[in-house]
Amino acid sequence: MGLVILTGFMGAGKTTAGMELGKKLNLPVYDTDQLLEKKYRMSVKEMFAAYGEEKFREFETEMLQHLSEAPAVVTTGGGAVLKEENRHVLKTKGQIFFLYCDFDVLYDRLKEDTARPLLKEKSKDQIEKLYESRLSCYLDGSVKINTTGKTPHDIADDIISRL
Repeated sequence: MGLVILTGFMGAGKTTAGMELGKKLNLPVYDTDQLLEKKYRMSVKEMFAAYGEEKFREFETEMLQHLSEAPAVVTTGGGAVLKEENRHVLKTKGQIFFLYCDFDVLYDRLKEDTARPLLKEKSKDQIEKLYESRLSCYLDGSVKINTTGKTPHDIADDIISRL
């Protein structure tokens, strides 16, 4: 089976759906942001502040390259697929699912979130432009899963039906 990899924009439901999917498939769940936070002993927000986005993306690439290919669910950070190298690595390690929902739903989930450095002091239009600029990367080699109005249970079942 390899890895079941969940990608998508911030707030799409990767973490909660990934946990539910792991339970249903009886597989471990690895969140790449949490793995980076453990390795570097600081939050993603702190890494961005200390090193900048470019260096953070290098840390992310290294993390993805070293993921085991043993069956597991992997939830990625919203920008993990921005680098072509990362998308290639993920394609070789498992099946990729792009979780998405209506932008207004995403925005409602994100507008009060202060833990996401890329959203700091951004307007709704700016966040939507960021989302749209990433779409082609999310779509590259992935199966689309619409999460709008679905529970984590429903999302997990949808993914399982497509494995």
